[in-house]
Amino acid sequence: MALNELDARIVHALAGDARRSYADIGAEVGLSAPAVKRRVDRLREDGAITGFTVRVDPAALGWTTEGFIEMYCRSRTSPEDIRRALSHYPEVAAASTVTGDADAVVQVFASDMRHFERVLERMAGEHFVERTKSVLVLSPLLRRSTEHPPR
Repeated sequence: MALNELDARIVHALAGDARRSYADIGAEVGLSAPAVKRRVDRLREDGAITGFTVRVDPAALGWTTEGFIEMYCRSRTSPEDIRRALSHYPEVAAASTVTGDADAVVQVFASDMRHFERVLERMAGEHFVERTKSVLVLSPLLRRSTEHPPR
């Protein structure tokens, strides 16, 4: 669903801070607060806005170790099988199917190296996983939220 320019500006404003008032957003985009609310309601109804959430720094939860795990799966493993299994891991921040040799790449946050290792071992033990390959993050260089894509 492609958004018109005005709706895209409203979505970007909300993505930057979903707690902004409709009046504040309206002042930015040139609409009244009720007009912004009507548009947001319509965007929610149409499925362009799927919800509102809070972003938490994993370190605030004590999860200071970050890594990526490449999963290499048995043939006939569907993306839904992978998604279903990974949904049971609270340490998984994101997971995607990918091109290349791996079938999926999984972003994991853990409290320490031992915790990361336990998560890696559990994932490697999933019935559809043939092997895994992991890398640990030393220093995050740039992070952009998918809720707030670049214009």
